[in-house]
Amino acid sequence: MARIGIMGGTFDPIHNGHLMLGRQAYKEYRLDQVWYMPSGQPPHKKDHEISPAKVRCAMVSLALEDEPGLVLSEFETSREGTTYTAMTLKLLAEEFPADTFYFIIGADSLYEIENWYHPEEILARAGILAASREYEEFHRSLDGQIAYLEERFGARIGKLHCPEVDISSHEIRRAVEDGLDIRRWVPKSVADYIEEHHLYREKRHE
Repeated sequence: MARIGIMGGTFDPIHNGHLMLGRQAYKEYRLDQVWYMPSGQPPHKKDHEISPAKVRCAMVSLALEDEPGLVLSEFETSREGTTYTAMTLKLLAEEFPADTFYFIIGADSLYEIENWYHPEEILARAGILAASREYEEFHRSLDGQIAYLEERFGARIGKLHCPEVDISSHEIRRAVEDGLDIRRWVPKSVADYIEEHHLYREKRHE
């Protein structure tokens, strides 16, 4: 029986914030592995072009080369159509019934999770490990939001105590478009891959 963390996302590209969150979950909650699971076609990203799955998986693989316990999973990219977290967790439970899954998210997602596809299934099938960060724009504190979700859904939620990297994949793509050096935000191997394959050079509709 393994304790598996799931880091989902488009990873277009993967960056140091993604790695920091996964490392912290792996250490703080003594997980056996953290699976970085690039999404296939996420429902909330249909408004702009996403790099092919093989490209995003290649970048994740490069980023995790020297990261003990952190591994690439192509569980979602191997499936057809739109990928929903609720469905992924259902299929994982069917394929790995003896394992316990923990879904790793940023603090902002904890406030938005009720708007996801079948949040009650997500919160029933996996523990949630959320970055510990307060957001002034939300009407509840992080502890208040955790208590609310635990009471309403019977959720199991733990906090991850690590500094957040204030960068997003969207900002990194824009930086590449503008010819800026991105090595402070992504592993060198990922920056080299982006440069070698001429990724994010053309303007996207975002």
